[in-house]
Amino acid sequence: MVHTTNKIWSLSFIFVMISNALVFMIFEMLLPTLPLFITNLGGGASQVGLVTGIFMLSAILIRPFAGLLASKFDKKLLLIFGIAVIALSTGGYYLANNITALLIVRLIHGAGFGLVTTYFATLAAEIIPKERRGEGIGYFGVGETVAISIGPMVGIMTLELYDFQRLFLGGMAVLFLAVFMAVFIKRAPEGKERDQQGTVKFKLLEKRVLIPALLIFLIGIAAGGIMSFFALYALEKEFSHVGLFFLLVAAASFVVRLVSGKLFDKHGPAIILIPGSVLSIIGLLMLYTASSDGMILAAAVFYGFGFGAIFPAIQTWCINLVEEHEHEDAMASFFNFFDLGIGGGSFVLGLVAAVASYQAIYVFASFIYGVFLVVYLVSLILAKKQPKHYVGESEHTGSFL
Repeated sequence: MVHTTNKIWSLSFIFVMISNALVFMIFEMLLPTLPLFITNLGGGASQVGLVTGIFMLSAILIRPFAGLLASKFDKKLLLIFGIAVIALSTGGYYLANNITALLIVRLIHGAGFGLVTTYFATLAAEIIPKERRGEGIGYFGVGETVAISIGPMVGIMTLELYDFQRLFLGGMAVLFLAVFMAVFIKRAPEGKERDQQGTVKFKLLEKRVLIPALLIFLIGIAAGGIMSFFALYALEKEFSHVGLFFLLVAAASFVVRLVSGKLFDKHGPAIILIPGSVLSIIGLLMLYTASSDGMILAAAVFYGFGFGAIFPAIQTWCINLVEEHEHEDAMASFFNFFDLGIGGGSFVLGLVAAVASYQAIYVFASFIYGVFLVVYLVSLILAKKQPKHYVGESEHTGSFL
């Protein structure tokens, strides 16, 4: 067995969590600042979209190879290599003196990010005791949630105080700190041996995680609307506390993850996904009907509780549906479907806003969560005719069906 104790908080787990958080913080730091850099190079809105799109495309295309690479090389070494690629790419942005060069750097950055996000999740799952995986993945995501909430602020503040050179080189320095931490992650010999088990093939989609992948795709669509259009909706509503809104979403996600993982381990995904989707629907409908700042901030809390519980629950569910040496395939499908949802959601909900209004985005997003709930409930009904692990229920949670 990989785990000799039932303990989650080992040094390796802490290094994985913090290193992952640093990677996401720098990623989020670049989201509001790269468009400014593109403008500085003489680019326009179409170039901003192209730079964003090529990053996502690169990450999505590389992830299906993650499992195959892990069967040939130690995934810890692959993780270190991936973070180093991200670090050098982040520093390399400053050397890009035209849009073409920037696109090349962004393409490389996206490939590194696609591999790193996959290996971070699978190494965390390997380190966490299996019987506490839901709780551990929830804690693992807490660092990521905090980093995502402060990353954009760090980027904007850095530009206000310094310049693009300090922004990119500072980001690179932080990422090399993440590389340093990854070096000290310890893998059990059994984990390395397990990577060599079975026949590992290129998989565009791990079919066993199709249902949770579809669900995280729907979550991504709704999240795309929140992230892409809330600032514009806030202007429409004359709401000036945009930063506070996202901070409350992050804080609620942080709090709920402290308890939702334990519930997942004890009862399975249903006890998380059903209430989580209801809380998210309430939050989105509150945004749609908001007539005061207080109501918008309350909506942030409801949405944060729902999203914060659902995301790690589906992630753990995907991991539990496959064998240990197939975790990379499960995580590749999970992150690719989520990213496709984010990208597709930004496009589709942008059309909704163009045809109707920014306000209409949130009633449409609540409908998406309604579809999510229906799909999951149907999967529970179908699961009664399937083997126990069809929907990720462990041996002590099958009764919840």
